[in-house]
Amino acid sequence: MIDRTGLAAFLRRRRASLQPEDVGLPRGRRRRTDGLRREEVAVLCHMSTDYYARLERATGPHPSEQMIASIAQGLHLTLDERDHVFRLAGHSPPVRGPASDFVSPGLLRILDRLSDTPAEVVTELGETLRQSPLGAALTGDASQRTGPERCIGYRWFTDPAAREPYPPDERQQLSRLYASSLRQLVALRGPTSRAAHLAAMLQDDEDFRRVWDTHEVGARMPDTKRFLHPSVGRLELTCQTLLDPDQSHRLLVYTAAPGSDSHEKLRLLAVIGTQPVAP
Repeated sequence: MIDRTGLAAFLRRRRASLQPEDVGLPRGRRRRTDGLRREEVAVLCHMSTDYYARLERATGPHPSEQMIASIAQGLHLTLDERDHVFRLAGHSPPVRGPASDFVSPGLLRILDRLSDTPAEVVTELGETLRQSPLGAALTGDASQRTGPERCIGYRWFTDPAAREPYPPDERQQLSRLYASSLRQLVALRGPTSRAAHLAAMLQDDEDFRRVWDTHEVGARMPDTKRFLHPSVGRLELTCQTLLDPDQSHRLLVYTAAPGSDSHEKLRLLAVIGTQPVAP
């Protein structure tokens, strides 16, 4: 059963403990609220202000698991806090570990401060969970992807458009990389894992079978990642990785050498955003 009073009190307390800069929002000049405003939390949680306000007043409907998951992520809850708010709402907490899509508040705080840098949080299967604005402009808006298409390795072998942002002379190396990484995950997670399921789904693809049958493991991403962006052209970026070992999530941050042609193109891409513009 839902504990409406307990849920309302927890949400109010958590909202009051957060400051705009904690979640990547501008503070503004005339701020009188102790913590975040309700409308700010509603935006972070992808719901209407009225819906969220009713939850805080203990008069709202019974929120679904999807709504609670959005609230937990929007309020930057820890795993223990997330599980607590699920129980207050009358739901069983989601699984923890590599199968979870819940991004830790530590990674979120870093990502929120990278508004002028391409960055994304990805799972061990290569599913993008969160992106910085410039990250979405560089690699596409991941929020539109569903099902197995969320995994870059799956899209790589099933959707020709997934290969277009990469130079043709590097695509074979990337095919080896994605097959190698998936093979290692199948061995790590077991024959009933999501990794094994994806590998089985890809067996119909000739290119995948060819690199899969080599049984290569340990293939690594090159130090410099090259992109062919439809608006700004060729980019050469260095990728730095921060690992969350509890969730097996990685924060990928793409940077260009200061003063380089790629650095100037990233600045242009920050202005263009996700709008399609001819190079």
